[in-house]
Amino acid sequence: MMFFILLASLGGVLVGLSRQLNGRLSISTTPLIASFWNHAVGFAALTGLGLFIGGLLPAGAAEAPWYAYLGGPIGVIFVAAGSWAIARIGAVNSALLIIGGQMVTGVAFDYVSAVPASFWANAGGIVLIVGGMMISRGRRKIDRSQ
Repeated sequence: MMFFILLASLGGVLVGLSRQLNGRLSISTTPLIASFWNHAVGFAALTGLGLFIGGLLPAGAAEAPWYAYLGGPIGVIFVAAGSWAIARIGAVNSALLIIGGQMVTGVAFDYVSAVPASFWANAGGIVLIVGGMMISRGRRKIDRSQ
């Protein structure tokens, strides 16, 4: 279990780093160009890794339903939106809003899927995220006015 906790934490660190790098590229170019290069370089890296490890085209991939492949286009929108937002509202606010959106969506999916979960624990997590964002924004306004 600890391995998966560390793996998820590493994923969070890498998402934050990726957002920062794409945000910097977005400032130099545009969010669309930053998203393009993010996906082009990612495609090349995954293709190389898939060819090296094998199993790039697993059996049954063609039988997957069409909507199983919507993650790609949704990812393009996510990367472009994140690249645009981080350059304008900062890393902390972008991360909090992204995590908040993920929490709300996760709670909704668990509810629709009838996954047993504590509503109050999930609601409390969302309130803490939104509260953290509000405190962060309030602190920045105070720092700027001094």
